[in-house]
Amino acid sequence: MTNELEVEESVEISEEVLKKYYDLNNQKKVLEAEMNQIKKQIHTYLDESFGKEQKGEVKRGKYKAIRTIRSSVNYDEEKTVQKLEELNLEDLILQVKRPDTEKLEAAIKIDLVKEDEFVDCKTNKLSQALTVKELSL
Repeated sequence: MTNELEVEESVEISEEVLKKYYDLNNQKKVLEAEMNQIKKQIHTYLDESFGKEQKGEVKRGKYKAIRTIRSSVNYDEEKTVQKLEELNLEDLILQVKRPDTEKLEAAIKIDLVKEDEFVDCKTNKLSQALTVKELSL
């Protein structure tokens, strides 16, 4: 808890903080690889015991692994729309109006459309990524 407060309050970043982040990130990669290997081992056991893609559980001592199976249905949009049109079931087809943003950006560039007219329609999405590397000095 104190470490969180120290980081939040201080604006300076020390080599120690960067090293700690770097080391923890490497540990995380090692742990995730090990967990994936163990998960694969558990799934293999459950496949052999209950069948592939079947729910099952295994108890050992005070631990229990439970595999659940989730299912989702997706339709190939192009094939489904074609089939619905063949069957004259257009009522089951959504007509989605969506702006062609590439054409709109091009139209703005050649002054066919004024950018000011779309200022309230446009949003910029930003995301941050952090990479810490060990330097060879």
